[in-house]
Amino acid sequence: MAASDDHSDRALASADALGLSYQVTRHGPVRSLEEAAAARGLEPAQVVKTIVVRLSDADYRFVLVPGDREIAWPKLRALLGVNRLSMPSADTAYQATGYVRGTITPLGSTTRWPVVADTGVTGKVSLGAGAHGVALTVDAGELVTALGATVADVTDPVA
Repeated sequence: MAASDDHSDRALASADALGLSYQVTRHGPVRSLEEAAAARGLEPAQVVKTIVVRLSDADYRFVLVPGDREIAWPKLRALLGVNRLSMPSADTAYQATGYVRGTITPLGSTTRWPVVADTGVTGKVSLGAGAHGVALTVDAGELVTALGATVADVTDPVA
């Protein structure tokens, strides 16, 4: 697995298959949330992070988190009805999604894991599109509906 793997074609094909309206942004490397937001012409809260969480060895979820927030583990565990969650290693995340860390998106994942979207994922948002420096800007409501996501309060402000 190379860090330069570009699977944006898979993510874009998935967005098309789901009937999403989107804008593609291709930008160079970014080192922070603020740089990513600026490169996409958005506010940090509009940049959605896709976090992969593991419930068990063969059971994962995608969690869509606004850029200015972080997962509230007790809230997420309660929602999913589990006592333990973990974040998989980079290799395990790649095996579960087909995307390298930093490019993960539910769009075009090699396995269609269930999606949880935080209640703060609203309006116009941007999420990764399967390659470093590639993002899709979409309407959050359309995205959530197309993915069949569960919407719940599962984050807290970044401390």
